[in-house]
Amino acid sequence: MQEKEQFLDDLGVKTAVVTFEAGFMARAYVEDTGLKWPLLVDEDRALYHGYGMLSAGIRELIGPATLWLYLKEALRGRLPRKSTGDVSQRGGDVLIDPGGTVRLHYIGKTPADRPGVESILKIVQESQL
Repeated sequence: MQEKEQFLDDLGVKTAVVTFEAGFMARAYVEDTGLKWPLLVDEDRALYHGYGMLSAGIRELIGPATLWLYLKEALRGRLPRKSTGDVSQRGGDVLIDPGGTVRLHYIGKTPADRPGVESILKIVQESQL
């Protein structure tokens, strides 16, 4: 998504990233990813719970979709790192327009599941966020 930063800026889209990990882990994420957008720390997970992003079950954590994702990443030379956080926390994407209307509410089936960047950009363009 960061590769589309200029495109989003040109449309006037304000982007933020939410994490439940604070302190060192949040700083490490910013450094590792080169994140330029605001990083909002939600330690008590109020936003996660408010949007229905609850913990994934064991099947989602080690099921075929997750194993396939790890295999694809390994083939790209990106091996998974040991996690120090809650690996069962589902993520997702939420797009809210300036009027407060939720245009996209996507809850990941697994902790790493997200909609494709192009599908998000299409919604942004259609919504004129």
